[in-house]
Amino acid sequence: MSSRTGNHIANTEQAQAWNGYEGAHWARQQARWDEINAGFTAPLLDAAHIRSDDAVLDIGCGAGATTRAAARRAVDGRVTGVDLSGPMLERARASARAERLGNTTFEHGDAQVHPLAGRGFDAVISRYGVMFFADPVAAFANIRSGLRPGGRAAFVVAADGAGNEWLRALGALGSDLPLGGFGATGGPGMFSLADPARVEEVLAAAGFARIRVTRAEAPGRWGDDAEDAAAFLMDTGPAQHRLSLLGEGAGIRARRALVELLRPAERPGGVLLRGTAWLVTAVRP
Repeated sequence: MSSRTGNHIANTEQAQAWNGYEGAHWARQQARWDEINAGFTAPLLDAAHIRSDDAVLDIGCGAGATTRAAARRAVDGRVTGVDLSGPMLERARASARAERLGNTTFEHGDAQVHPLAGRGFDAVISRYGVMFFADPVAAFANIRSGLRPGGRAAFVVAADGAGNEWLRALGALGSDLPLGGFGATGGPGMFSLADPARVEEVLAAAGFARIRVTRAEAPGRWGDDAEDAAAFLMDTGPAQHRLSLLGEGAGIRARRALVELLRPAERPGGVLLRGTAWLVTAVRP
């Protein structure tokens, strides 16, 4: 297992966020985020048709859950994770070492400009890691250049906010925690590729072919109970940003209201909230 650092960053705003509070939060809460998003991992890897001897590229790999899952499938191949976040990559490397996955490599860089061209990957995957590009066409063109001819791509991107129960719960807080345009489409941001037509337009302009966008749903475990899940949601970047503008009193009111909103989602196994996404597949001609 080795590491590599890119020389250039084009997406400076996102780099600042993911090497600041947001990246530290995700690294610290790696296990929780893995539980939330785990339901999309197997469909993603199945869509990428990963074989035992494949070379796989994982874009926006974060703390490395999808990189490690791909490495367990490509046992005779290699899997390379690329991410902007130094704190998350530290967790990714530590987790891969703990699992003795010697066929993984992690590289710190901006996928929009990171040196990928000509590296001959058989497949590229991403679970919620490709929605934050400053120039998505340039980024996906660079990603495509890392694939061999005929190479496969599979991405999971956030669908519309209305289908994500965690965002609906936060949105229901209204004046206690106004999130502004957080759930809006456009970008860069979590919902920048929430419109399937936009996905197809960007990937086609980047040189991909046989583009297919299908809807996927999976429950995510957000906490042990409503109190635990509410505390976690209030600790996320969007909530913390708004709370910093509103003051401590607003945070107390919002948290209490959120606990009550999450009560109906409590199950014996924890608080389960439905997530919706687009599962995108394409190939390099």
